Amino acid sequence: MPLIDHLPIFSIAIPMFVGVLMVFLKDKRRKLNKSIGLLSTVAQLTIAVILMLGVSGKLEGIEWTNNINVYLLGNWDAPYGILLVVDRLSALMLALVAGLGMMCIIYSTSLWDRAGVHYHPLFQFIMMGLNGAFLTGDLFNLFVFFEILLAASYGLLLHGSGAKRVSSGFHYIVVNMLGSFLMLIGISMIYSVTGTLNLADLGMKAGMLSENERILFEAACAFLATAYLIKAAAWPLSFWLINAYASSVAPVAAMFSIMTKVGIYALLRVGSLLLPTGAPAGFGGEWMYLIGLGTLFYGAMGLLAEKNIARMVSYCIVISSGTLLTALGMPGVALTGPSLYYMVSSVLALSVAFLLVEIIRRTEVTQHSVLSITQEAFGLEQEKGSSDYSGEVVGVPIPASMAFLGLAFFTCTLIVAGLPPFSGFLAKFALLSQAIKLTQTEIGEVSYNAWILVGFMLVSGMITVIVLGRTGIRVFWGSGTLNTPKLTTREAFPIAILLCACLYITIFVSDVMAYMNYTAESLDNPAQYIGAVFEKRSVTNPLIGDH
Repeated sequence: MPLIDHLPIFSIAIPMFVGVLMVFLKDKRRKLNKSIGLLSTVAQLTIAVILMLGVSGKLEGIEWTNNINVYLLGNWDAPYGILLVVDRLSALMLALVAGLGMMCIIYSTSLWDRAGVHYHPLFQFIMMGLNGAFLTGDLFNLFVFFEILLAASYGLLLHGSGAKRVSSGFHYIVVNMLGSFLMLIGISMIYSVTGTLNLADLGMKAGMLSENERILFEAACAFLATAYLIKAAAWPLSFWLINAYASSVAPVAAMFSIMTKVGIYALLRVGSLLLPTGAPAGFGGEWMYLIGLGTLFYGAMGLLAEKNIARMVSYCIVISSGTLLTALGMPGVALTGPSLYYMVSSVLALSVAFLLVEIIRRTEVTQHSVLSITQEAFGLEQEKGSSDYSGEVVGVPIPASMAFLGLAFFTCTLIVAGLPPFSGFLAKFALLSQAIKLTQTEIGEVSYNAWILVGFMLVSGMITVIVLGRTGIRVFWGSGTLNTPKLTTREAFPIAILLCACLYITIFVSDVMAYMNYTAESLDNPAQYIGAVFEKRSVTNPLIGDH
């Protein structure tokens, strides 16, 4: 078996072993941990890019059914063993996690990785959980990887200590534990009805249930969908998000910008396998459309009333989830490709916004050492003469930091609000144009829902422009008492790279959108996924033969 066929497991194994190694190295070897952590993210990004090329059919010499890489973890044929599946959607999410994780780690080395203990191991474990959730081919391991990423996120949310973080962290933990409990109930019920948790096998069996089994299956899917909606921050289950994200330290909040998309990924993945087979449980459609509209409305109203900049960005996260849920709740796959493009653009732009929030705060108040409190709270002993345990920002300051900060905030506002010329505008334009095409059908209900989607997106975009524009004027032009912040290369570089990523998908929009549209077509044809899983054969040991 060629090495490229083994790459999926490395996306999980690398952050896992690196995280464990960092725990043994402890925080006293922080410099070594930083280097190892960065190498880990570079390796993960390289693997993700290779897998993206592989599933796009751009690599020669690989023999993957329907360009989908199926990795049998225990060398057992589906549906009896654990397997990892890499298709276009999985590869896209892996690349997004690795790229975002790398930038967040670089940013955190300027200050925040010294604000508490075990920062770098927790970051590796959350990446392991995210990668595993996007790769797994069965429901139980999806639950397991959800728990891994949530356990790591609990520690990262509390990183830096403080009353606000502890209070919001308590709500975050309780709500997500409730979501995990509902997910476990749903998975147990599905297994009792169908006898399988393999997603491909489930896609075939769910459409052949008897009348009595269908009732139980629908109830199980309701539990499962509720859990996914909690993760996706859908209204009214998103009340935990605003305080939790707003109180997190900047690089952690930036990494959390992709966390809500895990719930949307799960809805999209399970829904794509169940809906076309006539399964008695819809993970998309009318109810997701209505919940998406409610989420959009809640996010827009909250953003309009908010004055705290960190909470504003958190409401923008809710708006992006609402937009995705509404668009994916429309019939057909016309909006799926543009939705995926919008998801990538919003994750990149909102992660930049969270990074900017922390620097903007430095212009308003004199920065205090966060470590004088946290070291005592975590029982750390400060090493004499070591800069690692100081509260000062580390790195070479860049010139014209206020100009860089203002330009980055302005660009970020344009992308989040969906104004030209950047990727946010292209994403919303593609979504709106596809929605308007749906209004030209002769089915009245489809036309009505599409016009509502257009109206909500335009209004939410206008509110975003008003609120973020007002904030920019107040911060950069409305005050004559601003402190020029010390902005180091370690902070400016990740912000610039993430904005360049937005610029890249803007310039090469046709190639990126083509990838997204192929992904949407693949999701609309679950036979490709199911065929790839069941045609994958275990490797025969010449000494003992088949299993």
